[in-house]
Amino acid sequence: MSITFNIIEALESLSSNKLRSILTVLGIVIGVAAVISLLAIGNGATAAITSQIESIGTNLIFISPGSFQQGGVASAAGSAATLTTNDATALSQLQGVVGVAPLIENRVQIVYRGQNTNTRVVGTTPPYQTMTNLSLSDGSFFSDANENAYSSVVVLGSAVAEQLFPNGQTAVGQLVTLNGLPFQVIGVLQSKGGTGFFNQDDQIFVPLSTAQLRLVGNTNFGQGNVVNSIDVEVDKPSDVTLVTNEINQTLTGLLGSSNFSVTSQQDVLNTVTQTTAVLTLFLGGVAGISLLVGGIGIMNIMLTTVTERTREIGLRKALGARRADILQQFLVESVVLSVLGGVIGIVVGWLLAHIMGSVQLGGSAITPVVSVSSILLATLFSMAVGLFFGIYPANRAAGLEPVEALRTE
Repeated sequence: MSITFNIIEALESLSSNKLRSILTVLGIVIGVAAVISLLAIGNGATAAITSQIESIGTNLIFISPGSFQQGGVASAAGSAATLTTNDATALSQLQGVVGVAPLIENRVQIVYRGQNTNTRVVGTTPPYQTMTNLSLSDGSFFSDANENAYSSVVVLGSAVAEQLFPNGQTAVGQLVTLNGLPFQVIGVLQSKGGTGFFNQDDQIFVPLSTAQLRLVGNTNFGQGNVVNSIDVEVDKPSDVTLVTNEINQTLTGLLGSSNFSVTSQQDVLNTVTQTTAVLTLFLGGVAGISLLVGGIGIMNIMLTTVTERTREIGLRKALGARRADILQQFLVESVVLSVLGGVIGIVVGWLLAHIMGSVQLGGSAITPVVSVSSILLATLFSMAVGLFFGIYPANRAAGLEPVEALRTE
């Protein structure tokens, strides 16, 4: 018998038990839809996080202090007051370095009339804007003159501006208060978005000198002002490793120890990509379990079908049907069930992915990425499930003796 004939006969057999067939197909639909939707969300999260990291700037190296020990107990990494503005100046002289920006960070309560919010404040220098690709929708970033004059000026992230100045109100030129101190808004940044883990729009920027003097205290160490971290921009990606080694040598000489850490943007990107890839595979594995459950449902209905059609099988074998013909017939029915469920599951999974992607996480939504590979994976896996769970019932049907089968009532 031809495959086409078996497919037509399989469809006729399934249509004769519509409810049972629908419930069996439903198990495969749920499994495939779960695989497609969860992989799409996982891939979307990976793409969103990668895009945000890359949007911060290219060829960046991040330097943070180490920890300090007190009474034999080590503090958390990054808590030591070891990096200063003098270190940043020294690093700017290294070959291959095109930009250096020292940073201090804190949380502040920013208020404008009846509106207020708690946000992250970053004190830094003017080069930070170009190093991290910050674009402004209104106004300007602070200048060297603002840095030298300890100016009380602030640049708002788009989310902060929207919170304080709703309904399209103009923010530039207005006076806001940071922890009770007046600051003039001189710029509003364009939105970069967020993933729920870190929203780049929920932060504000002030001159480093102003932050040290008015917001976090002017702490001196080694004849320099202490900073929380230092960002370094390298001229070319190929120079990152070389410059990283030079930074390690220079800071070790300046600090007299290696109580600091140096991380490149590519290191961060690789770590995040690996982590999200593992999570995506985990989600796909969990969803795959539901496909196995659907496969068990296929085995169940095929065993029932073999029992119900024993006399039919005996008659066919008595009329000359070979063992391979009977085996093929029931395997085709099993695969038809799984493929039908797979096709419907792909459509349902695509719809679920886009519905899940519309949910806001931390003020932003993840755009699901339904890849061709995930569709092929789900389709092939559903076919494999149909074959695997259909082999035993089909083999059982093919092994029936014609005489014994015909005697069955």
